[in-house]
Amino acid sequence: MTVTALIVAAGSGQRLGGGIPKQFRPIAGKPVLRWAVERLLRHPAVGSVRVVIGEGQQALAGDALAGLNIGELLTGGAERSDSVKAGLQAIESEAVLVHDAARPFCPPLVIDRLLAALEFFEGAAPVLAVGDTLARAGTELEDMVERDGIVRVQTPQAFRLDSLRLAYERWSGPAPTDETTVVRAAGMRVAAVEGDAMLDKLTTASDWESAEAMLAGRLVPRTGIGFDVHAFAGEGPLMLGGIAIPSERGLAGHSDADVVLHAITDALLGAAGLGDIGDHFPPTDPQWKGADSELFIAHAAQLVRGGGGVIDHVDCTIICEQPKIGPHRAAMRDRIAFILELPQSSVSVKATTTERLGFTGRGEGIAAQAVASIRLGTFE
Repeated sequence: MTVTALIVAAGSGQRLGGGIPKQFRPIAGKPVLRWAVERLLRHPAVGSVRVVIGEGQQALAGDALAGLNIGELLTGGAERSDSVKAGLQAIESEAVLVHDAARPFCPPLVIDRLLAALEFFEGAAPVLAVGDTLARAGTELEDMVERDGIVRVQTPQAFRLDSLRLAYERWSGPAPTDETTVVRAAGMRVAAVEGDAMLDKLTTASDWESAEAMLAGRLVPRTGIGFDVHAFAGEGPLMLGGIAIPSERGLAGHSDADVVLHAITDALLGAAGLGDIGDHFPPTDPQWKGADSELFIAHAAQLVRGGGGVIDHVDCTIICEQPKIGPHRAAMRDRIAFILELPQSSVSVKATTTERLGFTGRGEGIAAQAVASIRLGTFE
């Protein structure tokens, strides 16, 4: 059957604080909403993904989902059910997966179980048994509640699209908290399939800390090496490590020829398996003529973090006879750390000479080699 995933991301999410709805907050360097969308986009049974956001959230959502094939963003309403109904009007498929953006780590096997259940049921939802003792409580503990047969209901929830639309047409009660309530009230059956703890909702600060710790435990250390060379040419100043250094000569290059930032950019891209600087900023493209190399290194860092990666450390060695690097090294470290959003202790800049051997020894240019240490994972 054809399947559309409908991700509801219209909430204000203010309980966590921070001034930004939780679906747009980063976790392990990537917005929660992007985690949720990418998980569903990757599933082979999901033909398309649509996202419902709140009024005024277009810019936040656009940044969070840049580059993903999700079509036009949909605008929801005051209640969750309003957002779902807005999404149902905009999609055409045989089945729909309704999912909360605040559950960003959907395992593929859960989707498999949900869609298989639609052969026999109008809807299906993932559930987990309750392991804790249950009780009613006000200011003090009251009667215990029998937990046999009690489950936690998660999302995504799968439905035959026509059945869910019909169920909402018949619904006359207060705003429901999920779609299984609506479908069951219409006399339709909803299968309970095995859920997963990875689908627990991000609600409190402790949920966030647990998710960050879980992702950090799945990251794999990776190392990339970068190397770049530029010849002296023209007038100074010359750019090194994002700093303009007084010099009678500059460096030749299509961009601003910052050999330090170029080497670090290649090291970051190499560690993430994302090619090299020429793949992303080809020298044949006139838009990069004279470009600030800070754009290149910032882009590489964004790609690493956008893939859920963490930059741990970068180390660069500058090879030249002139200029003297010592007086400018601290400023370079500060600038590189600022661009990469790292503490200065995570950036190393060193310098050496070739004892007047080779092209750098003859004063014909400057070389730089860099190493980047990152942690990256696929989180499947």
